[in-house]
Amino acid sequence: MNSRASLPLDSRTVPLVMGILNVTPDSFSDGGCFLETSQAVERALAMAEEGADILDVGGESTRPGSDPVPLDTEMQRVIPVIESLASKVDLPISVDTRKPDVALAAVEAGAVVINDVEGFRSPVMLEIAARTGAFTVVMHMKGTPKEMQKSPWYRDVVDEVCIFLERRRDALVQAGVARERIIVDPGIGFGKRFEDNIALLKNLDTLKQRLGQPVLLGHSRKRFIGEILDLPPAERDEGTTAIGVFAALKGVDILRVHNVKMCKRALRVLEVLEEERLSGE
Repeated sequence: MNSRASLPLDSRTVPLVMGILNVTPDSFSDGGCFLETSQAVERALAMAEEGADILDVGGESTRPGSDPVPLDTEMQRVIPVIESLASKVDLPISVDTRKPDVALAAVEAGAVVINDVEGFRSPVMLEIAARTGAFTVVMHMKGTPKEMQKSPWYRDVVDEVCIFLERRRDALVQAGVARERIIVDPGIGFGKRFEDNIALLKNLDTLKQRLGQPVLLGHSRKRFIGEILDLPPAERDEGTTAIGVFAALKGVDILRVHNVKMCKRALRVLEVLEEERLSGE
C-alpha cells in the first residue's frame, strides 16, 4: 500500500497537516484564487512542497449563507484536479463534498479520504464510504451552510456535538466502515456561536477521549479568530497557528489549514520541545 492510501495517525508527537484547496469562486478566504485546474494543481503542489501531509480538495463553498453548487459544476471543478494530483504527488488526497456522486468519482480518481460536512447523514454516502474503503471525516454541523449561523443555540455544546458524532460514527460502522478509518471533526464555525467554538476548543481532549477516534480540527481563518483579533480572513494565520498549537497539546490528530508552511514550522518547534520533555520524564 503506497502512502496515498494510508494516514500515519499513530505514534505521532504532533498532528498531521491537511492543506486546504478550495476550487471555488466564493469561499470565504480564498475564493476564486484557484478556480482553474492548473492554478489549483499548482497551489496543491506548493502545499506539498511546504510539508502538507494531506491535500483536501473542495469544489463547493460551505461558508455561512452559501447556496449548494450543482452536481455537474462541482464535478468539473474537483475531479480533474484530483486526477492530476494523483499522478503528481505521493500524498493522501481528500475530497471535501456533501454529494455521494462526487465522493465516488473522487475516490475513483485517486482520493482516499471523504470529508463530509454533513456527517454522512445520507444513506448513499454511507454506502459509498463502506464500498470504497475510504477514510471518512465526520463533521458536526447544525443545519445547513445556508442558514446554520441564524441563531444557533446549545444547552451543552460539547455534549451535543459528542452525541451527534457518536451516532454518526456508529452509523458508519453499522454500514460496514472500519472504525479505524473514521475521523471526527467538531465543526468549528458550522452552526456555532463564538462561545460555542471556544468551548469546543477547550474540550478537544474530552471529545477525543469520549469518542475514541482521531480528531480533525478545521479552524483556519474562521470568523471567531477575526472577532478575537479584529482582522479579515487573510490576516488570521497567526491566530490560526496559535490555535493549532493549542489543539496539538490537546491531542488533535489533524489540523486543516490554509497556510501550511506556518503551521508546519510551528509544529516542528512544538515537536522538538515535546520530544525533549518526554525524554526527560
